[in-house]
Amino acid sequence: MKYLILNGNPNDENHHFDDFLVNFSEELNKRGNNSKIVTLRSRKIASCTGCFKCWIKTPGECVIADDAREIAREYINADMVILSSPLILGYFSALMKKTLDRSIPVIHPHLEEVDGEVHHRKRYDSYPSAGIILEKEADTDEEDIDIAKDLFERMCLNMRTDLKFIAYTDQSLEEVLNAADIS
Repeated sequence: MKYLILNGNPNDENHHFDDFLVNFSEELNKRGNNSKIVTLRSRKIASCTGCFKCWIKTPGECVIADDAREIAREYINADMVILSSPLILGYFSALMKKTLDRSIPVIHPHLEEVDGEVHHRKRYDSYPSAGIILEKEADTDEEDIDIAKDLFERMCLNMRTDLKFIAYTDQSLEEVLNAADIS
């Protein structure tokens, strides 16, 4: 399988988080997979301006010429995308949020009903599944986890992908690989 690991850690001194992802990626590769880590803090990614030109002027591609274009292409060509970030105020980092906002070209501007809800149509025939690896904050509790899970599940639904797992860096590497059902 082809894995794209988006590292949304904004703090280059948070070696524990980065090292966890490197070990995760290396283990994926040892098991016959192809994984790539994209460290968002080292990429040039502008904020979405909400112009919707990615739907009208350049369908499927953002008009802002920066690294988000390449990330969106890698996203849609992966079998699984691992969204990874320290929790900051109970949500992904601003780096991850900005990157996800810039992924809007992978869905279609037109709407359809999906399980009684209205969502954007799929632009492509297939989408990667998603996994999430989070680093808890010092005061993260079960309520915070439940809220974060709900937010991430909704985000995946809107991006037309299946959320396969949510794991945490305080788990062992083997536990995370098991949660991801990677044998």
